[in-house]
Amino acid sequence: MNIENTESQMRKGLLELCILGIIQKEKEAYPSDILEQLKAARLVVLEGTLYPLLTRLKNAEVLTYRWEESTSGPPRKYYALTAHGQKLYEQLKQSWDELSQSVNHLTTTI
Repeated sequence: MNIENTESQMRKGLLELCILGIIQKEKEAYPSDILEQLKAARLVVLEGTLYPLLTRLKNAEVLTYRWEESTSGPPRKYYALTAHGQKLYEQLKQSWDELSQSVNHLTTTI
């Protein structure tokens, strides 16, 4: 069995929750800031993974964005949760808390 593949699949399954959590905490976030926070948490994600996920979440009306002019380059796109996105985040967070508790219960030795 390939442990790296299994670990990668677990991370991918939690990526959406983590991204929504970052945006919820910050109120709005620029993609490079999201990547930086994911890397700091040792959830290494490539830009090629993040941008399609942000687009999918925006198309599902989970996220909205605004453009902000930048003095040091092109305009920046900042993402924020919609009301639907906030509700989805809360539901995913509750599911994760329950799942995490169950997994910890089953895998903790006495």
